[in-house]
Amino acid sequence: MAERKQALLIFTKPPLPGVVKTRMTTEYGGFLSTIQAAEFYKRCFFDVCEMSMYALMDLQRENDEAVAADPSVDKITYDFVVSTTPEESVPKVQELFENAGTWPMEIHYLSDTGSTFDEHFNDAFSQLFAQGYEHIVSIGGDVPTMPKAHLIQAFKWLDYFHSLGKPGFVMAPCQECGTSLVGYSFDTPIDHEGIYYNMDGRPAMDGYVEKLQAADIPSAFFDPVADVDELTDLAHAISCMKAIREAARYQTDLFVPHRTLYWVEAMGITISTPPNDNHDPRDYLDGKVDAPAEAHNTLSEEEQQRLAKGMTAIREQQAAENAYEASKYGD
Repeated sequence: MAERKQALLIFTKPPLPGVVKTRMTTEYGGFLSTIQAAEFYKRCFFDVCEMSMYALMDLQRENDEAVAADPSVDKITYDFVVSTTPEESVPKVQELFENAGTWPMEIHYLSDTGSTFDEHFNDAFSQLFAQGYEHIVSIGGDVPTMPKAHLIQAFKWLDYFHSLGKPGFVMAPCQECGTSLVGYSFDTPIDHEGIYYNMDGRPAMDGYVEKLQAADIPSAFFDPVADVDELTDLAHAISCMKAIREAARYQTDLFVPHRTLYWVEAMGITISTPPNDNHDPRDYLDGKVDAPAEAHNTLSEEEQQRLAKGMTAIREQQAAENAYEASKYGD
């Protein structure tokens, strides 16, 4: 029997006003004060941490039972790790957890360094691999609807790839071509260099796919999970969280982000959608008229140009968001 260890890694900043979730504040056209935005992030982060711990505990229980049934099975230890920056932030984050009460797992802390998020990401992964961790799965602290099952399956897929003798990679997208979950093994020939906040607008997921194809790395893909950066993200998350809470009455394996939901309801935040007049005509769909002749044709040159212009605008918006994030790290 071999002994192995694997880690769930969460990046965070101390939830200080003016430091986290600033794009939802009044300064950037939102409706939250900097204090409210910080409180939202803290509650969201704690929910994500608790969900992650329960996922690791499920994995640990399964492995313990397998070892008890067959002593030749490898014993795996699953650790929960929080990484923050700069180094002086570590005691602040540690105090944050201690003041929140008792947690179901021990919390390990890291300080990641770098001048870009790519470098911070690489540094945290490298530190853990140097400590002997076999697989690392990483998620953000602002994904309150992340399913516990994603984390469990991510570790299992990495185990599976390793059993094939071909270390792999796992990922789930966010809502904007980025990622909400990323994981790989100590000997997977991949890193995060050139992935996040590049200035040419290439989505993070595309960057990973290019690396996977270049090195012929096997990968597993999970359903998208939205993070919360903008007000529209918050609206989507609130509707999803309410649906999760309702479904959890029957789907008992669901984790309800109760801290975040309590804050939303205490704040009196409600979600509404305006009437949508921007839709295709329904007369043909409802059988009231024959299909127009142009419906059978391919896109006109004008429509193709309009589509290309729209895709260019999306890339420019992605580049602008990347530049905004990169500015937080300085040179």
